[in-house]
Amino acid sequence: MVHRKALLKVIVALVFVTFSSQINAQQNETLRLSLEQAQQLAIERNRTLDNAELDVQIAQATKWQSISSLLPQVSASADYSNMFGYMMSFGEMKIALPSSATMAVTAAVTFNGAQVVGIALSEISRQMSDISLKKTAQTIANQVKTLYYSALVSKQTIDLLKSSLAEVEKLHNISQQSVDAGASEQVSADQMLVQVSTTKTTISGAERSLEMIYNALRLQLNLSPDSEIVLTDELDALIDTDLSMALLNEQFNIDNNYDYQLLKKNVDMAKKQLSMTQWSIAPTIRIAYQYSAKKTFGEGMNMTPPNTMNIGVSVPLFTSLQTAKKIKSAKLSYQKSMNSLADTENSLQVQYRQYCYDLKSAYEKYLNHEKNLEVNKRVFANMAAKYQQGYSSVLEMTNANTTLIGAQSSYVQSILELINAEIELNTLLNK
Repeated sequence: MVHRKALLKVIVALVFVTFSSQINAQQNETLRLSLEQAQQLAIERNRTLDNAELDVQIAQATKWQSISSLLPQVSASADYSNMFGYMMSFGEMKIALPSSATMAVTAAVTFNGAQVVGIALSEISRQMSDISLKKTAQTIANQVKTLYYSALVSKQTIDLLKSSLAEVEKLHNISQQSVDAGASEQVSADQMLVQVSTTKTTISGAERSLEMIYNALRLQLNLSPDSEIVLTDELDALIDTDLSMALLNEQFNIDNNYDYQLLKKNVDMAKKQLSMTQWSIAPTIRIAYQYSAKKTFGEGMNMTPPNTMNIGVSVPLFTSLQTAKKIKSAKLSYQKSMNSLADTENSLQVQYRQYCYDLKSAYEKYLNHEKNLEVNKRVFANMAAKYQQGYSSVLEMTNANTTLIGAQSSYVQSILELINAEIELNTLLNK
């Protein structure tokens, strides 16, 4: 018995350790993601997109609610009546009122023009939810793309800074050796040490910025804070300037833009709401059929007809101008939505021209800063060689290093500007 208890404890402990290991492995999962995989994962896991999908389902359910209002509504009822032996007197004749039970089934349908318009409104609402879902997916994919590129750019910045740090540390060692040999003053080595310290501080700041980008990416991918993300795509492979410039040759079809599609549906909805308000003064027709079965307990006659049909028409005659004012308000709302659509159409056309200009400008900046970086690398290397031979001063070396770091910063910034300009134009074109 003792051995069985000990064995049971060992099994429970092993299960607990295994389960804990699985949890820790899930919490510390490492994901290797390409840009496309990261975008797909974000779309699958993003709760904002889940809510947008739920909105589509809600709109679909609302549409069927509107349709069902035109279909027959069937109800059943049952009741029991007991008069407690009450006697009705008709002169010398008395009639007892017996207890009774009645069961009835009623089928009714109500029809008016506003119900038909309501179905059309529900369909427009469903279409708007579907467009919003696509727009949300596009926004999430663009956000992931921006973060992915930003992480790669930050990593490249850190690599460039570390390369500069290695050169500055090498020059500092040479300066210190020169001081130790009595060929130069200690202040020269100290100035180079300041450059080393400054570059290290810049690297630390860049690494913190990179971690912030990874945290933002974890939020987009709905990952735990301890999850490690490895980006498998290389920045040079993702930057396709030919593809970016090809966007400038794309025709802008405004009907493909999600914002414009939503506004057009909003105009359609305002028009249908006007129609619904106008139909509110139209007749409402109601048709009902009822079958009832009555059982009388005791003596008495059953005078309840088993089959009944009813057709009714109701027409609003006077609403103290309330309906007229509602119609006027709906007309004004419709006109307002038309004005907003026209303004948005003009605005999107202007945006298209501006985004094309921004993309051209970003591309030119990218080429310029790329060349500038190469030149500054050569200048720094040349200055470093002269410094080692004693032909350049510490001040000249410091200026060359500062200029190189500035060129590196401008280069990576131009990459981000090019990427953002491409994303903006791509989103507008809905490509």
